[in-house]
Amino acid sequence: MAAIKRTQSANRERARTVLSRLQARYPDATCSLDFKEPLQLMVATILAAQCTDERVNIVTKSLFKKYRTANDYLNSPEGELEEAIHSCGFYRQKAKSIRNACKTIIEKFGGKVPGTMEELLTLDGVGRKTANVILGECFGVPGVIVDTHCTRLSNRLGFSKHDDPKKIEQDIMKILPRDDWRVYSHCMVFHGRAVCIARAPRCSECPVRDLCPFPDTTAGRKIAR
Repeated sequence: MAAIKRTQSANRERARTVLSRLQARYPDATCSLDFKEPLQLMVATILAAQCTDERVNIVTKSLFKKYRTANDYLNSPEGELEEAIHSCGFYRQKAKSIRNACKTIIEKFGGKVPGTMEELLTLDGVGRKTANVILGECFGVPGVIVDTHCTRLSNRLGFSKHDDPKKIEQDIMKILPRDDWRVYSHCMVFHGRAVCIARAPRCSECPVRDLCPFPDTTAGRKIAR
């Protein structure tokens, strides 16, 4: 038991050091999606599934001018919303999710995006990742946003051994203070895009290389997820 506690303590210290260095490297690490209020962020996060944030921001620039309320999305003519979001991919399913989510928002939450995890998870197209984005950005409720970057880097850094997003979320919550959960998530995205990429991580450029259990992966060593 003592050995386990020492290991947990060391992992917490390493996590704080990793985060500190990544914050210094990416001082502007924040949500990459453009939005002004919760409904816009909900729609943007649904569109961002298997699509780049850059593409989503291009689409939503005009989309948000035309669709301002949940009613606007729900009552849009058949095919109109699909055409507007076509370039984000999977547009039929995404349009369906947006309309269904807006229907629930109108019927159960008075037309406003709700502000709790339990309520957000009742919306079509909204999972824990999306819910944590909305809660953190719009309601000031910290959460760990487990996307593909957070999953990959948390495993590579040895902070989690799981594939399941909820388990990864719980692992990070155990080793970092609550106030750090949101910024950790954003730093994972920025570092995952810039350096610790999936197929060929740029380990020689990594500011936390000495703290990583899998350094020099580009030199042929076994790579973690």
